[in-house]
Amino acid sequence: MPLDEDVVASIYRDHGTALKRFVVSATRDPQAAEDIVQETVMRVWQQAPEITGSLRSYLFRTARNIMIDNYRKAQRRPQEAAERDVADPVNTGRVDELLNKVLMEEALLRLSVEHRKVLVALHYQRYTVQEASVQLNIPSGTVKSRAFYAVRALRTILDEMGVQR
Repeated sequence: MPLDEDVVASIYRDHGTALKRFVVSATRDPQAAEDIVQETVMRVWQQAPEITGSLRSYLFRTARNIMIDNYRKAQRRPQEAAERDVADPVNTGRVDELLNKVLMEEALLRLSVEHRKVLVALHYQRYTVQEASVQLNIPSGTVKSRAFYAVRALRTILDEMGVQR
């Protein structure tokens, strides 16, 4: 398939900065991050017609898989003496944690403002229903109702994004 430079440029323009920030935070190596971002965009571009759901979540999952594959390849080859004392370049637990954070932020942004505010108050700020009611200046019954419908909507959004529970 010939390279469609407009599509690749569009992917970089729309997602490149966030993707690179994610990879750099996981690898701590800007040059390796750039290579991973390039490989990610190329893989996703090749799979573009088959992608269902969120392109951004697919990009981040692909980058995660590339980082883990690179780490595994590095573990299989013999290490040079200078490399033996260097910490692992990819902490897969941290990569998964970062990926989950990015995907959840994207999903939360798709909720209505009212639903997002209630979920943030209850689950991120750890307010009780009463505290959220006061903070958001809405009745506690409304907090409960919005929380119920927000969680349902969030599940639907995450399913659409292809995020597995």
